Amino acid sequence: MDTTETVPPEHPARAPAPAPALGLVTIGQAPRADLRPDAEPLLPGVRLVEHGALDAERFDGDAEAATRRLLAPEDGEAPLVSRLRDGRSVLLGHGAIVPRITDAVARAERDGAAATLLLCTGRFPAVRARQPLLFAEPLVQQAVAATVGTDPVGIVCPHPDQAEDVSQRWAELLPGRVQAATADPYGPAERVLDDIAAAARTLVDRGSSWLVLDCIGYTEQMRTAALRAAARPVLLARAIAVRMAAEVVAASA
Repeated sequence: MDTTETVPPEHPARAPAPAPALGLVTIGQAPRADLRPDAEPLLPGVRLVEHGALDAERFDGDAEAATRRLLAPEDGEAPLVSRLRDGRSVLLGHGAIVPRITDAVARAERDGAAATLLLCTGRFPAVRARQPLLFAEPLVQQAVAATVGTDPVGIVCPHPDQAEDVSQRWAELLPGRVQAATADPYGPAERVLDDIAAAARTLVDRGSSWLVLDCIGYTEQMRTAALRAAARPVLLARAIAVRMAAEVVAASA
């Protein structure tokens, strides 16, 4: 009798499945070095694919002035504000930026994004996409509305020319009183936290029970500055948008 033990053939090890990818599209330039420290802890196991609407634009030397004129908002238009790769900011108009956003979304999808988050709390028309495309503004606004009820809310936005438009858009959604104050998240590092603290105190002095830092440029450090200054709850747009995007990636994985 043959007692030789039969050894089953070895199966080749399967390669691990690639990590799901979330596209992060900024209306400025990628990478957003200011965003990753806050976003990555909220996205464990998610690969981030970053692209910017202005990645191909030149903001150096003689080209800078012409580039800024090309991208500037129309007369009377509330500007969009975003960050350049070198940390400076840029004012943008919707007409100039929307085609560039479309291109950046397509690049993120070619890099494997299962969903893409548009990193701006401004209002945009439809943008072509093959995968789920998440707009930060409705994600943030609906989450805030579900949280604050009828309480008065203070909105902090980056630029004085945005304040009236921002107040109107939030007032259309929230039943309580809405006010706005401004503090530039892309301003000089030595004073940006003080500016945000001052805006927070102003809004609380005017009766706001909740504060919203309504720009993707506001960081967790800036939220802390507002909390300490105002002693009121502070909702952070980037945290809300990224948490919601993480849920969509998990659903698509």
